[in-house]
Amino acid sequence: MIKTNSLLAKLAKRFPKKYAMEYHDHVGLMVGKLPQQVQKIYLALDFESMLLDEVQAFKPDLIITHHPFLFGTRSYIRKNDPLKEALARDLERLGLVVYSFHTNFDRGDGGMNDALAEALELTEIRPLHSDPMARGGRLPHPMAPEEVARYAKKQLKTSFGLLLPYGRPLVETIAIIGGGGAKYFTNALEDNYDMFISGDAPHHVRRRIINARYNYLDLPHEIESLFLEQMEKILLSIDGSLEIKKAPHQVEAQVI
Repeated sequence: MIKTNSLLAKLAKRFPKKYAMEYHDHVGLMVGKLPQQVQKIYLALDFESMLLDEVQAFKPDLIITHHPFLFGTRSYIRKNDPLKEALARDLERLGLVVYSFHTNFDRGDGGMNDALAEALELTEIRPLHSDPMARGGRLPHPMAPEEVARYAKKQLKTSFGLLLPYGRPLVETIAIIGGGGAKYFTNALEDNYDMFISGDAPHHVRRRIINARYNYLDLPHEIESLFLEQMEKILLSIDGSLEIKKAPHQVEAQVI
């Protein structure tokens, strides 16, 4: 068991809120009142109603999510999103507490993008000069863009992706941002990486990438499920006695 203030202070040292503020993000306490001490922690990429039964059975002192439970100002979301408001009320009724680490976890040392780069077995991993959230590195060996796509799908445990193979025919270096970072491809291009991996690329961004003659791999947001393992590792390094339960892997869309 650890004092809540001590745990959150140690996490904040690695993943400071000021990082999230640079992206106008909403992190920290989402629902409930923080307990004085924490022993049991439930981890989820997103907290949704389908997880209520499991958390009721586990009875965590704290729920930590990657994606903000309230993505926006608390008063606005709870007034204008009836489903989210109903779930928030359920959580409050059950005495559950939700705390979120989002872009501060993405950018911080040992956070999301470091974990993704390590899962790809990149070497020389470092933040991009033009984008401290992204990570860049060198592949185990040079690959064609199509081979990179197959390799990344396997390493990041996803069943589908969208490849734009319009850049260099041989890829040696990669930059990556988990989740919806497609629009930042220009930073990877500026730093001279052979390919950029991210997700949620809208049509107009894909057209910009094609016209820039660049390699881009779009992978689903669910690759960020690495948050569960990475945060568990970090929490146990702070206090090895913590009891941690991870949410089941959330199902991707079906490829048809």
